[in-house]
Amino acid sequence: MLLRAAWRRAAVAVTAATGPKAAAPTRGLRLRVRDCAPRSAVPADTAAAPEAGPVLRPLYMDVQATTPLDPRVLDAMLPYLVNYYGNPHSRTHAYGWESEAAMERARQQVASLIGADPREIIFTSGATESNNIAIKGVARFYRSRKKHLITTQTEHKCVLDSCRSLEAEGFQVTYLPVQKSGIIDLKELEAAIQPDTSLVSIMTVNNEIGVKQPIAEIGQICSSRKVYFHTDAAQAVGKIPLDVNDMKIDLMSISGHKIYGPKGVGAVYIRRRPRVRVEALQSGGGQERGMRSGTVPTPLVVGLGAACEVAQQEMEYDHKRISKLAERLIQNIMKSLPDVVMNGDPKHHYPGCINLSFAYVEGESLLMALKDVALSSGSACTSASLEPSYVLRAIGTDEDLAHSSIRFGIGRFTTEEEVDYTVEKCIQHVKRLREMSPLWEMVQDGIDLKSIKWTQH
Repeated sequence: MLLRAAWRRAAVAVTAATGPKAAAPTRGLRLRVRDCAPRSAVPADTAAAPEAGPVLRPLYMDVQATTPLDPRVLDAMLPYLVNYYGNPHSRTHAYGWESEAAMERARQQVASLIGADPREIIFTSGATESNNIAIKGVARFYRSRKKHLITTQTEHKCVLDSCRSLEAEGFQVTYLPVQKSGIIDLKELEAAIQPDTSLVSIMTVNNEIGVKQPIAEIGQICSSRKVYFHTDAAQAVGKIPLDVNDMKIDLMSISGHKIYGPKGVGAVYIRRRPRVRVEALQSGGGQERGMRSGTVPTPLVVGLGAACEVAQQEMEYDHKRISKLAERLIQNIMKSLPDVVMNGDPKHHYPGCINLSFAYVEGESLLMALKDVALSSGSACTSASLEPSYVLRAIGTDEDLAHSSIRFGIGRFTTEEEVDYTVEKCIQHVKRLREMSPLWEMVQDGIDLKSIKWTQH
């Protein structure tokens, strides 16, 4: 009743502030109401201007950056945002007990999704913190006898930066190259393992090109050489089947907002038997078995747990549907446009992450032209850089093609209409930009651009 009353009061306040309710948005293109924009974002000279009516928002095709919150997850979170607000670490009253029970249920839901024991799940603020805890925590705990780590050149920036930080502390790190497909060579991994190697960290699904690494085979190699294996599974958990025991994974990073859960929450799986020890990165009250001190945010972990439960139920259906939409997008673009390259291995690949290079078109120009579709040219964590993607360079992509790449993200709520609209606009703008390109004109005239010797003036 309290929750219902709170929502009723909020609805009355919003209606009074914004006026009559706008018409319901159509499926596909979504509406943005101007009144919802922060006042600081509205220029002073236009703040008093009359309303021009609802504004269409771009289609969202960037689910590798973040996913929308699933309504079922919001439903699970709401009671813990309003009524059940106790500290889950308060042991002397019912407010704490009910929050603790919700936290432990969420831990069970996360564990069930990856085949783990609930006691092996440590809640964090997201995959970046999970990666830091796993990599730095293991390296520092075993530093007295093991000072070597192995990762790949195509890892997420937080993994690479964690490894560089450890190098500054005196650790040795091997950065394995990947093949043109984006997949590592397992023989190179075996050869790189040394007697003092403590950890191998290789991501499950790449966030830029969607390539799936042979995680089970890597886990087997690490287990046979008595080396701990960590995988950043932020882009894989809830989307493809994962079992930490079958795949011999010792540590795994999970992110809430990549699986239709809330932002600001994640988890790290740390194996109990045989036990993996980590040195805690922060000091405090010793929560999460001393590995991650700080009050656990009950509403967020409830949301993460609900997102994992929904993902477990929907995984097979989502995968089939996303595969169908991805095939539709790729085929329709490639049959209408020549000189389009798909980056990464097309077989060992998560279908919802499609990275295409459009030759003779600048990627940033295409993104600006496609202003009514939310896309990206790579990782959201490095999108401010104008340098070509280090992931594409690692797989041997030419610099001009790397600069012309666009990442298309297809998720649970993407519709066929959205895919068709994106394809139509993409074809239209690529053709227009190529007509403006002198390089495209030279290619049409049969000139081999690689045979030209360019000079600076």
